[in-house]
Amino acid sequence: MRALFWISAVLIAWTQALYAPFLWLLRRAAGSPPTAPSGPVDASVTLVIAAYNEAAVIEAKVRNARALAWPDLEVIVAVDGASDATAARARAAGADVVLELPRGGKVRAQDAAVRAARGTLVAFSDANALWEPDALRELLAPFADPGVGYVCGRVAFVNDAGTNQEGVYWRYEMFLRAQESALASVTGGNGAIYAVRREAYVEVDPIMGHDLSFPFRMVKNGWRAVYAPRARATEKMVPSIEGEWARKRRMMSHGWPIVVRGGLADPRGYSPLYALMIVSHRLLRYGTPFLHVALGLATLALVRRGRVYALAGAAQAALAAAAFSGARARPALIARYYVLTTAALAAGLYDWLRHGTPAGWDAPEGTR
Repeated sequence: MRALFWISAVLIAWTQALYAPFLWLLRRAAGSPPTAPSGPVDASVTLVIAAYNEAAVIEAKVRNARALAWPDLEVIVAVDGASDATAARARAAGADVVLELPRGGKVRAQDAAVRAARGTLVAFSDANALWEPDALRELLAPFADPGVGYVCGRVAFVNDAGTNQEGVYWRYEMFLRAQESALASVTGGNGAIYAVRREAYVEVDPIMGHDLSFPFRMVKNGWRAVYAPRARATEKMVPSIEGEWARKRRMMSHGWPIVVRGGLADPRGYSPLYALMIVSHRLLRYGTPFLHVALGLATLALVRRGRVYALAGAAQAALAAAAFSGARARPALIARYYVLTTAALAAGLYDWLRHGTPAGWDAPEGTR
């Protein structure tokens, strides 16, 4: 039980807190390399927007895309079996190509758009994500390095009216991403703003989204996957922590197949440093709910055996009490966010194993 206690505690502390300063120190020891290469890029570009029942936001998204600072830009809206006016409104707003596809899920809609694209670089965005005017130029700048195959930008989640603490977590996540990008490659991306070389694009299982599957696959295929922090977009986040719990649960029902059978946990093709990043940032993070269960059981068995175990028990009880107190003070909301989103990792695994994961998706409530 002592071994279980200390192993669980150290692994939780490493993935949640100690990994960040480790990366920061390692980057400084390496001479503070830039987050990503940058330079002038002269290429035709296609921006792909996969959309399912996005009539409420698609016109604003297409107009936002048309205003981006790039001379040769094609905008494709891939409509995934929508039952509303998404396709008509996308055409009216000025999309170059609107693909009306049978319902097959976001990934298959993106695959169809890439096959139809004329750009040598292909960018992707969510229908509710709005890019800053120079975001595309900043996103494409790292492709000046011929070794870069994938670039993700910086998304800021907005919706200050609710209780969700995703913005706090995401700022921490962006710090980690910057260090990983400077040292090797990022271990994850986001759907709001990213781009690939067309020659590097891979068609993946339709339940395995690009956010998690693309970066490590790029690395295995000999490319770098980097982060461009000056390529900025905003996206409306789920208002409540409970809504975030449901979103993370759905996301992880897509994420676990990538871990278990999609190749993420297979170290072949990784450098030793990138393998450490995958373990620290992805595998241990996704295993955190199980580590917490192990830590809790060990603490219960050892709580009378010493002050350290008693303090650990008190800390875990305080976290749970704050999480479920219903208080709206920031510390209590952060505790609730941590507990629920950590539990969502395990719930997503249960959903996948018990029911499977559908390829289709619906917009989270309150994000449009």
